[in-house]
Amino acid sequence: QVQLVESGGGLVQAGGSLRLSCTAAGSIFTLSPMAWYRQAPGKERELVASTPRVGSTNYADSVKGRFTISRDNAKNTVYLQMNSLKPEDTAVYYCYAFSLYDHREYWGQGTQVTVSS
Repeated sequence: QVQLVESGGGLVQAGGSLRLSCTAAGSIFTLSPMAWYRQAPGKERELVASTPRVGSTNYADSVKGRFTISRDNAKNTVYLQMNSLKPEDTAVYYCYAFSLYDHREYWGQGTQVTVSS
């Protein structure tokens, strides 16, 4: 069983920055990929960025050049640095992980990001 806990959401003005953190209760060495999804009101959940244990990261076109995903295996944490935020980035952001150990998907509880214009 993997528990993921997000933090770092909040209210920010357009053009501002936030950094989201997702900390796993245990090693993230066997979690691949880890990713951030988001869901805005009335919309489907969408992939924002993903990072495998080894290999290249991937980003949604809408966030390329503005968001950066990274993982710190020593801290069991994956981050999402969000710069140049736009009102359309407003959503609940969810941390996701796939466990190579038990082949199950895990989700965090979500953290609200609100960008005001």
